[in-house]
Amino acid sequence: MQTRQTLRRWQLASFGRDQLEQVASEPLPTPGPGQLLVQVGAVSLNYRDLLMVRDGMGMSFPLPFTPGSDMAGTVLAAGPGVHRFAEGDRVINTFWGGWIDGPWHAGAVLAGGPGPGMLASHVLIDQEWAVAAPATLDFAQASTLPCAGLTAWFALAETGALRPGQTVLIHGTGGVALFGLQLARLHGARAIVVTGSADKRAEALALGATEVLMRDSDWPAEVRRLTQGRGADHVLELASGPHLDRSLQAAAQGGRVSIIGMLGGETLSASFYAMVLGRITVQGIGVGHRRALEDLVRAVEVNALEPVIAARYDFDALPEALDHLARGAFGKVVVVL
Repeated sequence: MQTRQTLRRWQLASFGRDQLEQVASEPLPTPGPGQLLVQVGAVSLNYRDLLMVRDGMGMSFPLPFTPGSDMAGTVLAAGPGVHRFAEGDRVINTFWGGWIDGPWHAGAVLAGGPGPGMLASHVLIDQEWAVAAPATLDFAQASTLPCAGLTAWFALAETGALRPGQTVLIHGTGGVALFGLQLARLHGARAIVVTGSADKRAEALALGATEVLMRDSDWPAEVRRLTQGRGADHVLELASGPHLDRSLQAAAQGGRVSIIGMLGGETLSASFYAMVLGRITVQGIGVGHRRALEDLVRAVEVNALEPVIAARYDFDALPEALDHLARGAFGKVVVVL
């Protein structure tokens, strides 16, 4: 590993894409007690990063700040008292710093705002905010796990107890959606994908989708037909808004709908009767805890799962990477260093 001695980072002095600037400084920071200095190898971008750059998602925190929540890299130095990792270890960060296991708690900190951002050549993180990266993945692939990968895992495996033979309905072909597809197939479940792009149909089928339905069709009825009237046992709802009502129409009796994205709006709209008479569990998924991320890493290693990367951009090309993310991508957009 070639060690870089200059700290580079993208930061915002005020909100707005036109305010993004890259700054450099020396020397590198020294890790304090319990901290790791990580040389970043890759940062995976999420839709949330677009919102954070735009307006901070309504949160109040000091400026300037560095965006980006998901990184993979190499431990360059460890501070006093560090016992979980050593120099040279490959790590990924947790999306929620401090959420180790069990119920979420108010002390957990969001990476990439208001917590520390990952779009930098080096980052300081608490040792408890790190997980060993999968030995089977490169940095770009590993960086997709902390948010997108864990979100799909938490919805289907951790809270959903996904079983072989069940049906998973997935909206879209972004990072979380494709992880959902891959994890469904890994668990022996059927994966039905709904997309608005005919161009992505063949790609989703090649990745293992059982069926790919067009968003402008009567896809709730088609899901019912494909499942002999039963409906989907699990729904990954990445649009929300009024779209939720149609997902409920496609869900099985006693099914589970995981609210993940808000591309269709921040206010949910759904039929009382569809939810109550269908005895459907609707759960919000805000990524997940460290223990679940460690479970996902083991599953990735054992099953040789390879995350889908739409494009890799150089660190200097962050604006172009964000443009790609905003247009929509089949899989993850990653910045590499």
